[in-house]
Amino acid sequence: MTEWVARVEQGVAALPQDQWDACAGDANPFVSWAFLAALEESGSVGGRSGWQPLPLLIDGPDGRIAAAAPLYAKTHSQGEYVFDHGWADAWERAGGRYYPKIQLASPFSPVPGPRLLLRDEAFAPALVAGIETLVERNNLSSAHATFIASDQVALFEAAGWLIREDSQFHWSNRGYRNFGDFLADLSSAKRKNIRKERERAVAGLEIVHLTGPALTEAHWDAFWTFYQDTGARKWGRPYLTRAFFSILGQTMADRLLLVLAMRNGRPIAGALNLIGADTLYGRYWGCTEDVPHLHFELCYYQAIDIAIARGLKHVEAGAQGGHKLARGYVPQPTYSAHFIPNASFRRAVADFLEAERQGVQQDRLWLAKRTPFRKDDAASA
Repeated sequence: MTEWVARVEQGVAALPQDQWDACAGDANPFVSWAFLAALEESGSVGGRSGWQPLPLLIDGPDGRIAAAAPLYAKTHSQGEYVFDHGWADAWERAGGRYYPKIQLASPFSPVPGPRLLLRDEAFAPALVAGIETLVERNNLSSAHATFIASDQVALFEAAGWLIREDSQFHWSNRGYRNFGDFLADLSSAKRKNIRKERERAVAGLEIVHLTGPALTEAHWDAFWTFYQDTGARKWGRPYLTRAFFSILGQTMADRLLLVLAMRNGRPIAGALNLIGADTLYGRYWGCTEDVPHLHFELCYYQAIDIAIARGLKHVEAGAQGGHKLARGYVPQPTYSAHFIPNASFRRAVADFLEAERQGVQQDRLWLAKRTPFRKDDAASA
């Protein structure tokens, strides 16, 4: 049996960027060294945030990182978008201590992607075993890998982790040349409704796309105001610090695309996207004026425009939001995996997940029948 040693470090920022990214790849920006390091350096994670970075690493025979897992010790269940508050309550009512737990994730990012970062795929089982060992040796309640890329689910399932299923709404590019091509795929009523929404949303406004060196601190100041407003309404306080956006702008500017709505030269709303290898990821949005349909325009329709122009295959616009369905975003499965050492607690969670899975799959089938796309091949006026 091949011997391996897993080591835990105190953060991603102190690790060699080239070695981390050799494992993470360049398809998904949310597991890149730059993104995770920006979270640490900005104080968005660490300190009193309840997210303590503990990346788990396995070195290859060449002495370089061969496998990595972005782990965090969590003292709460906020910012995960896969809700386990009920599990925590049940475990603590039974006399257990649920927190701290181990979270394998890109913090605050409900974005499917790789969670086992592998330069050498042969180390995948060892990396999973290393996470389990960390939990067991420290007598922790559990470990949770959230928003796993679909091609990694089997790696966790093979190790006996419990698999949880949910849905998100994603848009797919069917070879469209422009937004009009996309509209032509929709029913007449939906097509007309989207045209009206777009016209009403942008009346009197200028829409600006900014990326790379065009992004300035003035833009981040404006966007921070938008983000704070959204964060205060959704979570009580924003998860990310102001410094996070500046650092991201310094280290990942070419993978950022900020869409601003301007009124008389002044930004009144914005949506920040991250650019992946084949996917545009819509992440943060906010506004200082309540303009009807502007949220749909900046977050969904502009994202479609951008994806078509850049030849990207998908748009992922974040968690939740059944209103995305009428705008061409269709339900897709998302997955998480859960390691629970206690046998009785594991059985209870497994029973819950089986019942939940049936409901999620039924909901997804129901929604899939109600997309705005035409139900036949005949063109409608």
